[in-house]
Amino acid sequence: MTRPTRYALVGTGARAQMYLGAFAGAHAADGQLVAWADPNPGRVDWNARRLAAAGLEVPESFDPAELDATVRRLGIERVIVTAPDFAHADLVVAALEGGADAVVEKPLTTDTDGVRRIADAVQRTGRSVVVTFNYRYAPRNTALKQLIADGELGEITSVHFEWLLDTSHGADYFRRWHRRKENSGGLLVHKSSHHFDLVNWWLDDLPERVFASGGLRFYGARNAAQRGMPPRTARGTADAATGDPFALDLREHEVLRGLYYEQEHHDGYLRDRDVFDEGITIEDNLSLVVDYARGASMTYSLNAHSPWEGYTVAVNGTKGRAELSVVERGALLLDASGRPVVIDPSARPEDVADETGRPVGERLVVQRHFGAAREVPVPHVAGGHGGADDALLRDLFAGPGADPLGHAASWLDGVRAMAVGVAGNTSLVSGLPVRVRDLDFGAARDALDPAAVTFSAAS
Repeated sequence: MTRPTRYALVGTGARAQMYLGAFAGAHAADGQLVAWADPNPGRVDWNARRLAAAGLEVPESFDPAELDATVRRLGIERVIVTAPDFAHADLVVAALEGGADAVVEKPLTTDTDGVRRIADAVQRTGRSVVVTFNYRYAPRNTALKQLIADGELGEITSVHFEWLLDTSHGADYFRRWHRRKENSGGLLVHKSSHHFDLVNWWLDDLPERVFASGGLRFYGARNAAQRGMPPRTARGTADAATGDPFALDLREHEVLRGLYYEQEHHDGYLRDRDVFDEGITIEDNLSLVVDYARGASMTYSLNAHSPWEGYTVAVNGTKGRAELSVVERGALLLDASGRPVVIDPSARPEDVADETGRPVGERLVVQRHFGAAREVPVPHVAGGHGGADDALLRDLFAGPGADPLGHAASWLDGVRAMAVGVAGNTSLVSGLPVRVRDLDFGAARDALDPAAVTFSAAS
């Protein structure tokens, strides 16, 4: 029996909980969490108390600035990075230079400078970097990939992709550190890298040119004033007005209270800022046209204030068309006090539909030229990201098995996904189309060069 891989975790906030659960549960035999770090010591202590209460071993704490030295001292083999996006490049480079491989939450990083630094570190050290694009593993997205790989649609000519974030999930990006573009790269990098990776993977193709349009049109102080909204309170927890559907009270959520509200005295970070105040520099409405190396084009849109949450994808090819429709949450309903009702995520889709009026679930339809439409069965799998998280964790901890569709993503896939967002941000400023390969990605430039990439025969 092989010994478990020795891990360190950097960033112990909400996103880290998935990995902590894996170490304590299904993947305890695959990985041992030896050490962890967070710039907020209270967050580490809160997690430590939970582990100890469950009878589990508490990892050694260390200063994030000492990551490379800690990797060497403790013989860490892999580092999981769940810190804010702006810290990804520093931490990935430190992990590699310390002698460990890195697993990083999307996006890989926020800008071209971060890509260059990671690429240089990979070349110097020979270590590996994995980006956790869990949406690839969702059965519905896998089913669409299989259709395309099987040649059902012929050569792909165009894709239409619309993603809707509702006024709970979408609003949350405007409360926290994501609201500043220097922290997150904006939603085109932080959120949409998920979506751009899906299209790159579905098509087995490389983005070449991006034209973007968008702006902050719903959230923010100026929009609130233009709509005649009354004066707002600064934050949702201590100052929330009764009945405000956009106010988040951290005290009402055990994990958010423990990780953020009770720890804010350490670093001053407020997790519940008002979504209609000053200082927001990211967009909430975005539209892109993306041209791909093999001839297809994509129209893409993101809306962060929809009344329901989900996405629609249409893929057109020389032999027909596929349409994937996904409803992840059919509505946000208000209780008697005017606050959003949280619907049990474990509820059956048909029960949720009874409450929201919009059926929750997915539907994949394919129709070839001169033929009738047929629905492709998609298995329903419980769990985060459409049932994808558990499959991602199996690949990460146990290693990917035979996988002709190539679900596991490398750091080069991370470059290709964020390149669309970075090019889009550049286009938003200039008002002009941007060629992806004109961006300075340094040693990672070959990841975006069709002459340097081998495409699969299936596609």
